[in-house]
Amino acid sequence: MNHFPGNVKLLSTQRYIDGGKSSGNFDNFNLALHVNDSRANVLENRKILKVQFDLPTDPVWISQTHSSTCIDAASIKKIVQADASYSSKLGIVCGIMTADCLPIFVSNKDGTMVGIAHAGWRGLASGIIENLIKAFNSNGDNLVVHLGPAISKKCFEVGDEVKSLYLSKNINFERSFTIKSNKNYLDLYDAARVILEGYQINSISGGDRCTFQESNNFFSYRRDGINSGRMAHLIWMT
Repeated sequence: MNHFPGNVKLLSTQRYIDGGKSSGNFDNFNLALHVNDSRANVLENRKILKVQFDLPTDPVWISQTHSSTCIDAASIKKIVQADASYSSKLGIVCGIMTADCLPIFVSNKDGTMVGIAHAGWRGLASGIIENLIKAFNSNGDNLVVHLGPAISKKCFEVGDEVKSLYLSKNINFERSFTIKSNKNYLDLYDAARVILEGYQINSISGGDRCTFQESNNFFSYRRDGINSGRMAHLIWMT
């Protein structure tokens, strides 16, 4: 992540932290209020998040629906439905939550605008990355991207309909699929790169973790089901 400007801060939380309050399947640093965890515990975790990582303000959370909606984080006063946010104001913390989906951090090279997208297979296919990139109104070679922790290709089986949908959007997605024992496996990291490279964005890091396999580090919806906690992914400018 060192190719980001010095004033741009990125954070991906893990599932455990000293002092984390959640227990059971949410043990111990779940940050989501919508997953049947104790509200009091989640709010305590959010306090820990702000203090321990020295956030300038509370994150601007969004209600994620696997859409292609991208919003200006500085413009909203209450939680809205969206799957990406951006800001050109200092101290505004853009945030998403995941438990297998792909977090995509973006900044321009002069550190005057940042954004983040939540890209599961639905959002990625529907254009969430494109809408975030377009918000920057910038040439691709002026942007840097980091791919946060997501489910890896070998653990992400998808149906034929998903593959067909992707190929109908862009034939270059062919490279992002692997067939094993007549089953399709999707590489979310590579699918994101297909889109980013289409904008001539070449400064891309990350894409080497697996939320499903790394159970000591990450929550995973595919692994743990509806009682999976969520990690937070945040980006802001100082």
